Amino acid sequence: MLHSEIVERVRALYPDAAIEVAGEDCSFEMLVVSEAFAGTRLLARQKSILALFKDDIQSGALHALSVTARTPAEQSAASGAGLVRLTS
Repeated sequence: MLHSEIVERVRALYPDAAIEVAGEDCSFEMLVVSEAFAGTRLLARQKSILALFKDDIQSGALHALSVTARTPAEQSAASGAGLVRLTS
């Protein structure tokens, strides 16, 4: 799976999202920052994104996908705490 395919799927659900993807082949990490996550629990955020890849995970085309989903305010606070952003 390509980074661009992952980004396209997430952007279809969260058009305003800033998306970073790292990894290759069938194992990826993703950071998704969207205002749409405001008021939504972390698990619900992750489930909504992982659902986009259910068939790929079941078929083995995608082996691992780690999702970090934050609001812009949460991302700003995390960046200020020295947390490292993903690199593509």
